[in-house]
This record gives sequence, structure tokens and C-alpha cells, in this order.
Amino acid sequence: QVQLVESGGGLVQAGGSLRLSCAASGRTFSSYAMGWFRQAPGKEREFVAVINRSGLRKIYTDSVKGRLTISRDNAKNTVYLQMNSLKPEDTAVYYCAASETTASGTPSHRYEYSDWGQGTQVTVSS
Repeated sequence: QVQLVESGGGLVQAGGSLRLSCAASGRTFSSYAMGWFRQAPGKEREFVAVINRSGLRKIYTDSVKGRLTISRDNAKNTVYLQMNSLKPEDTAVYYCAASETTASGTPSHRYEYSDWGQGTQVTVSS
């Protein structure tokens, strides 16, 4: 099991930027693919991005491509989500999650993740 704590959320105007961080503790961080999901009010939690164990493979949902960038620092046990050119529709609670998968794995479904953080609110005003 790995414990995850997100930070970096807040209120930003459309077009602005935020960087989310997710600090992990517990089992070996580099054993996990790490994903970001988000949940807007009244909607299902949806996949945003994933990075494989080494950091060399990254997958994004179409709506964030070119604006959001996922990265990780295995020495610091932290995964990041750099969010640029934010839009009001990006408003949601953002969750990081850990998946014990193969070295090249980039899971994109909620059921593939075993550990979740508590979430951090991102609000983008128009």
C-alpha cells in the first residue's frame, strides 16, 4: 500500500497555470504507475493522465493534450501535474492514484488503481 497526499490546488483565472503535486509514502514509489483523475460536481471521476514507472511513457485524455503535463521524480517520491492554459471546464477535484502494474504499463481505468489521495480542488474562473 502507498499513501498519497495531493497539494497545489486553488483558484485561478482562465488561461492561468497551476502545478499539482502528489507526495507518496509507504512502498517503493518506482513500483507504481501514477495517474491523475478529476471529478467535477455531478459527474463521474474521469481519467486525466498517467505516467509509467520510469517516467518515459505518458498518456493523456484528449481534452487536456497540449495543456497539461504529467511528470514524476522517483528520488522525491512525487508525481506532478503542470496545468497551463486552464479553462473553466477544468474545474474539479483532482486525485492522484497509484497502480502496481508492469514497467511499461499506463493504466487509464479507475479499477486499475489501488491507492488514492484525498484530492485537491482546482477552480478556474471565467
